Amino acid sequence: MFYVFIIIAYLLGSISMSIIQGKLAGVDIKKEGSGNAGTTNTLRVLGKKAAVITLVCDVAKGVIAVLLGRISGDTCAYICALAVFAGHIWPVFFKFRGGKGVATAFGAVLAVNWKLALLCLAVVAVLTVVTKRMSVGSLFGAAALPVLSVFLERPFWPYAAVIGIVIIIKHRSNIKRLIKGEEPPISFKK
Repeated sequence: MFYVFIIIAYLLGSISMSIIQGKLAGVDIKKEGSGNAGTTNTLRVLGKKAAVITLVCDVAKGVIAVLLGRISGDTCAYICALAVFAGHIWPVFFKFRGGKGVATAFGAVLAVNWKLALLCLAVVAVLTVVTKRMSVGSLFGAAALPVLSVFLERPFWPYAAVIGIVIIIKHRSNIKRLIKGEEPPISFKK
């Protein structure tokens, strides 16, 4: 069952509520706004309700994948965290073009170690509020994940490092915009 759970985790990660909601609204979310199939772009393009649905579903699939993996032990749970995260970023159902994985990673980490997840969330929240840029919060949260893992869930830190590095790489366009001063602030008014 070990490998079955990993495959299920990847397929679960490949379900993108952002893309699905966009299709239902007649919008290709990957061609609107930032072009990212994630919560922040969903907020900008489709509004609050769609963003909340996307966020909840992305977090939930991370949680479910890891809990499923736990049936076969911690190692399977950790690999399922990577698999669901990979599925979100490179979804088989949507031509391998998904989101940046932040919410799904949060859900997966929440199921691995809730204290670790909440500390990373605090980093994200503080930096997002201070800078009014979700990307800044996400980047610092991604960088904090492997460091905090060493202290709170040591066996998970190599997996956390992969997740953190991939999130940072997926934010390279945001990093370029931040350097140029062109990264748009997040707004919850829509």
